[in-house]
Amino acid sequence: MSEMPAGVAIENVWLVEATYAPDAAETRIPFRAEHLARIGELKDAGVYLEAGAFPDVSASIILLRAASEEAALEIVKGDVYLRNGVWVELRARPFGRVVLLSSSGTRPG
Repeated sequence: MSEMPAGVAIENVWLVEATYAPDAAETRIPFRAEHLARIGELKDAGVYLEAGAFPDVSASIILLRAASEEAALEIVKGDVYLRNGVWVELRARPFGRVVLLSSSGTRPG
């Protein structure tokens, strides 16, 4: 195993792929404001690192901090898109996020 270079760390996080229903471009409209507000809240809390959708409305990708796969999925299951059938499937995978350390050795957000 190679040594990490100075100033770099790997943060173990989760990547969740949320598959959209075939009609999601239309069905998401009434829920979009609530969905985006929740993403903002979870980003502000440091839980979500990144979130976004593919332009073809096939899936969303969410990069988040959670203790386990089950915990990651539970967080995403709270989204209005899943509760209302806009998303139809979730899949979580472990992800090694490259983090640049500050000069004090701490990880920035």
